[in-house]
Amino acid sequence: MPRQIFQLRISLSGVRPTVWRRVLVPGGYTLDRLHRVVQHAMGWRDCHLHSFDIEGVQYAEPDPEGDLLLEEEMTPHDELDVRLDAVAGKGSRLHYTYDFGDWWEHDLLVEDVFTAEADERYPRCVDGERAAPPENIGGPQGYLLLLAALADPGHPEHPGMREWVGEGYDPAAFDPDRATTLLRRFC
Repeated sequence: MPRQIFQLRISLSGVRPTVWRRVLVPGGYTLDRLHRVVQHAMGWRDCHLHSFDIEGVQYAEPDPEGDLLLEEEMTPHDELDVRLDAVAGKGSRLHYTYDFGDWWEHDLLVEDVFTAEADERYPRCVDGERAAPPENIGGPQGYLLLLAALADPGHPEHPGMREWVGEGYDPAAFDPDRATTLLRRFC
């Protein structure tokens, strides 16, 4: 059977301007591998817990201690046991939450499903816009404050925020080739 490739549009919810990525991922990837794809495509460092919600069913890393309850009285399914092509098809939406403190919500739309090209390597990031917010910025509200401070040298938080994110951080920048390199190295 030919290998199926899922074209996903990953959009970060609750931020403007929109931060998004378009990635090509094998349908046989388990949700834990899809988690790594989202992490590296967005530029996150995988420092926090995460979960998927697919049609009301929650999936996450195994939690042997039982400390992670995403909803009262609900234990998430093990993401290691579930393949993308078993829970999604063209037009499906998956919801991915990263960092339960900052609460970054991502909408994953399956834009297309097609047969893999024989000479192409996957996963691959083919498009996107804007750098993802830095880790531990305080969620969407903290990110809005960061953007305002960086855009205005007269803003009282400008020097501190610029020092915190570093001179190299440009919220408007995104390079899909760099994201593809990370995807292939770590996914």
